[in-house]
Amino acid sequence: MQILLSAFQWVAFMVAGSIAAPIAIADLFQLSPADTAGFIQRTIFVLGLASLIQALFGHKLPINEGPAGLWWGVFAIYAGFSGTLYSSHEEVLTVLQGGMIVSGVIFFILSSTGLLKRLSSLFTPTITFIYLMLLILQLSGSFIKGMFGIQHEGQSMEPLVLLGSILTILAALYFSSHKVKWIQQYSIILALIAGWLIFIIMGLSESTSVSESWFSLPHVFVFGAPVFDTGVIVTSIFITFLLTTNMIASIRVMEEVMRAKGQPTFERYTKSGFASGLNQLFGGVFSAIGSVPISGSAGFVAATRMYSIIPFIIGSGIIMVISLIPKVMNLFASLPAPVGYAVTTVIFIKMVGLALSEYRKEEDIERIHFVAGISLIVGVGAMFVPAAAFKDMPVVVASILNNGLILGTITAILVEQYIIKKSSSQ
Repeated sequence: MQILLSAFQWVAFMVAGSIAAPIAIADLFQLSPADTAGFIQRTIFVLGLASLIQALFGHKLPINEGPAGLWWGVFAIYAGFSGTLYSSHEEVLTVLQGGMIVSGVIFFILSSTGLLKRLSSLFTPTITFIYLMLLILQLSGSFIKGMFGIQHEGQSMEPLVLLGSILTILAALYFSSHKVKWIQQYSIILALIAGWLIFIIMGLSESTSVSESWFSLPHVFVFGAPVFDTGVIVTSIFITFLLTTNMIASIRVMEEVMRAKGQPTFERYTKSGFASGLNQLFGGVFSAIGSVPISGSAGFVAATRMYSIIPFIIGSGIIMVISLIPKVMNLFASLPAPVGYAVTTVIFIKMVGLALSEYRKEEDIERIHFVAGISLIVGVGAMFVPAAAFKDMPVVVASILNNGLILGTITAILVEQYIIKKSSSQ
């Protein structure tokens, strides 16, 4: 019973953090309600499958897969090409299907050549600290906007939504610091339920209908046969290299959490790279969104103290099953977004602690201060540049410059490697 409850807590965490991406992308491409329902279903199915593949054959850690922010950005950029570079939204989506398949192939190449293992050596405690801080800072804006009830630019904050969000945060903090161990362990699912009830009582909860059918299998190549053009191939190559950054960082952070519990560490990156390649292929084949291991899983595990991978594996299997039952998906889609943001904020409080623990590992304080100073200024500064500023630039360039997390992390790696090589040559 305890394992099953833990599995359902993973289900709630995984779906709550993943449902927004397919809904937003479906809106960008003006998909019909039926097509939107199918897109959500296929994305959740692929995320459950991807998490299961990584847990069984890849890194073998409780790290859930979520819609990759990089792919989300590429989808958003390519949506603007409909009617110009491409004739329709459907044609753009076939090109993106091809892009994810190319990404899968690149992952296989990086893993089989050993390059992925070499890239992992670049993630020193300094880089992991900077990556985590940038991740927290980048997502904090979305969390606060969501808790204010702001869904789009120009919208005014909603005081009632903010009140409900604050009450949800207080509930989450209460459960996570409770003296009773089982309440601590299931604090996330208890907080989600409490927040949902708070929003229902305040009249802020609305039912969302994804689909009215009881059972539906995910289809393949829904938008047509994948298209491989030069532009998307080049974009996919660069995106894959950037996705490896997310993957390596997520594994490194979770390993630190597991090491604190005496879990052994070993070389996981090659197998995880092969698994990621397979997951990108599934994203393209099932006409969904490419996935990536989510760093927030470490904060979730630290908050709930659920270190066993068995509930995670069961939860991933449940995700795949419920994705085939649209009526159940309706329930998850009805979770008020501010509740998800509020509970996730508490999880990311733990992430700050993980980042600072990485900082304390560095012996060369001057180096970490210099590298962090440059990287945080570059990364955080990029977060304040409006996306419209990059509309006339190539997709590859725009996807890097418009992502403060990636730009700051790349800057940190380059600066630190330069300092290390300069010091060793003296």
